[in-house]
Amino acid sequence: NNVRVIEAPRQDLTFTQLKIYYEEHDKPLNEQFASSLEFYTPERKYNILAYLFADQNGASIKVAKYRGTDKVDLIENEEYGYCSLLKATDRVLDKLHIENRIFTKITGKFRKEVPMYDAVAMHEAVINAFVHNDYSDLMTPVFELFSNRLEITSYGGLIDGMTKDELTSGTSRPRNREIMRIYKDMELVEQLGSGMNRMMKSYKPDIFKISPNFFHVVLYYNRVDDGTINGTINGTINGTLKSEIEISEPERIVLEEIKKDPGITMDAIVLNTDLSRRTVARAIKTLTEKQVIARIGSKKTGCWKIERFG
Repeated sequence: NNVRVIEAPRQDLTFTQLKIYYEEHDKPLNEQFASSLEFYTPERKYNILAYLFADQNGASIKVAKYRGTDKVDLIENEEYGYCSLLKATDRVLDKLHIENRIFTKITGKFRKEVPMYDAVAMHEAVINAFVHNDYSDLMTPVFELFSNRLEITSYGGLIDGMTKDELTSGTSRPRNREIMRIYKDMELVEQLGSGMNRMMKSYKPDIFKISPNFFHVVLYYNRVDDGTINGTINGTINGTLKSEIEISEPERIVLEEIKKDPGITMDAIVLNTDLSRRTVARAIKTLTEKQVIARIGSKKTGCWKIERFG
């Protein structure tokens, strides 16, 4: 495997972030971790694999956002790289969960919630892009948000000898078994192929665009009843659908926790979900600003009141 045999561009690598991740999962790394994780070339130099998981590296990982359906009008270009691949993965997932707006449409007694894209499929597509990317030339996955779709591109195409039908049926062979092992240690992946099966529950095989050198996953945004694509095209949510309000996926998760326990603390929400403390704090702030929730009483002894969608 190339990531094991190619020498890293620099050898002064540190792994504090990686050690913290393993400690958080009750799997502290010992002094021989670099050997056990196969971070050395046959000549005992740090390899590309070590470089990718080091605290600092030259691997740029971006999430770009465009106003339209093409790359003409770039409105956001966030950098999540130059750190351990695990940290970069967390930050990309966090960003794409925040971008995944939810339409809530009230019609009489019924409430319909429609996410921009399926959160589980998005999560699996991101993990697959990081795990199966060809890092030989230090090219990294690319994440692009358009007005009608999310595109995730990784390098290397399909593994030699594998077909698209085998891929979508759940048959999987990792390009980087060492990276797969670390992501499995972090519980980001389960058994081989299970992620693909979860994706196929929400989407058809045509979301995959495969060429010899690239692997694209295209998640087109869901539509609401009147055909507007999740408010991203005309941008006037309340103007077009008066009973709708736009909330992100983290906001929806936080709202569900508050519904279950109005007295819940921020720390408890973090413990109950896979959201970071920063994301929970941001979700509470925006839900309050949208007048979806309100705080009754003090921070210590008070509780939350749901003003809308209770």
